[in-house]
Amino acid sequence: MIKKIVEFIATAFYVGYLPISGTMASLVGLVIYFCINNNNYLYAVVLAATLILGFLTSGRAEGILKQKDSRRIVIDEVSGMLISLFLLPVKLPVIILGFFLFRAFDTLKPPPLDRLQNLRGSAGVMLDDIVAAIYTNLILQLSLRLTSTMAS
Repeated sequence: MIKKIVEFIATAFYVGYLPISGTMASLVGLVIYFCINNNNYLYAVVLAATLILGFLTSGRAEGILKQKDSRRIVIDEVSGMLISLFLLPVKLPVIILGFFLFRAFDTLKPPPLDRLQNLRGSAGVMLDDIVAAIYTNLILQLSLRLTSTMAS
């Protein structure tokens, strides 16, 4: 029973079994985002919960699925999408750019993301996506500040 719960969470409700699972899981993150973006407190709680659940389940799911950082483990993409848009304005161009930036960083894995995924267990699954999401969020935050400064 515990194995099924771990798999259910780590695969983001079995979305990890779909084709292009990372992209599909990022879309799950967007659905969650649209449900909670109007309440920063709830957003922070849900984000913390996905991170905690990700760290608790992703390493164990590697053992269940018998593969290091299996493409089916996608809780990291859900968390990453939420981090990517955290505390940013709810504007369609920001959301679209956030989605594509996060997917690009997660796919291309620029340094040090490429080394983070080599860590063992949950850290190797989660940290590269967390840092990719932080890159995304910082780029969006800086871009918004620069464009608002230039407009003033």
